[in-house]
Amino acid sequence: MSELPLSATADAALQAAPATKARGYWATVGRRIMRDKVSMACALVLLLIFLSAILAPWLGLEDPYKGSMIRRLRHIGTVGYPLGTDELGRDMLARLIYGGRLSLVIGILPVILAFCIGTSLGIIAGYVGGKLNTAIMRTVDVFYAFPSVLLAIAISGALGAGVLNSIVSLTVVFVPQITRVAESVTTGVRNMDFVEAARASGAGPFTIMRVHILGNVLGAIFVYATSLISVSMILAAGLSFLGLGTKPPEPEWGLMLNTLRTAIYVNPWVAALPGAMIFAVSICFNLLSDGLRSAMDIRN
Repeated sequence: MSELPLSATADAALQAAPATKARGYWATVGRRIMRDKVSMACALVLLLIFLSAILAPWLGLEDPYKGSMIRRLRHIGTVGYPLGTDELGRDMLARLIYGGRLSLVIGILPVILAFCIGTSLGIIAGYVGGKLNTAIMRTVDVFYAFPSVLLAIAISGALGAGVLNSIVSLTVVFVPQITRVAESVTTGVRNMDFVEAARASGAGPFTIMRVHILGNVLGAIFVYATSLISVSMILAAGLSFLGLGTKPPEPEWGLMLNTLRTAIYVNPWVAALPGAMIFAVSICFNLLSDGLRSAMDIRN
């Protein structure tokens, strides 16, 4: 008889206790990366660079195309030109900010396109297997036979100089790498219990790949793709430096390095500014990718 009031009291206490909502995986990842000071600092730097590039016309900057031989190669700290002027007397601050537009587009867009194409090919190859897997992966191995830099230069040289051709060449360079990662992680999950249960329930291959496999492999592929952005920024700048990317007089960091290389003995600090921007953006993307990888590793 004494057990009945105790059980009733316990039930009442459980009903009165507030319900706690379990934190989801991505919420946990976001909470962990918000605690990473290095990743947040890099994200803040990238956000400032992105905003300055987007809002450049409203920042009251000098015309990045207007030059004057009278004020060429002014030093950093010159009145009216805080970052000096280039070899044609154009304001370096304006050209660096406006140049961020093209540099970021050429550096990030190929990775986004390669991410979409490579993820699709890798998941199809990893799930279907057989001859289709062999055909896709052996084609990928052909591109792996060439170093990334030489392959990008060869494709850009064949297509000709230009922003669009640079994006195409870098996309071709990164698709095989992302396809290899996507195929590897898909092969690891295609025989798991939840996939077998989906097959047993009558789900088709496309539904299984889209609903059950994509969500489980997307995180690893995304982290790898973010690490490629820093490589893409350097390759894009390299193509422009070689004359295979952006054409003058458009402001772009790699092209600015090329045009300022003759002034490195006259005004080395101004000549090094485009390289400093490329380095800053690349290292920030690299550190942010490392932080994201650590945040997604829930086992640790």
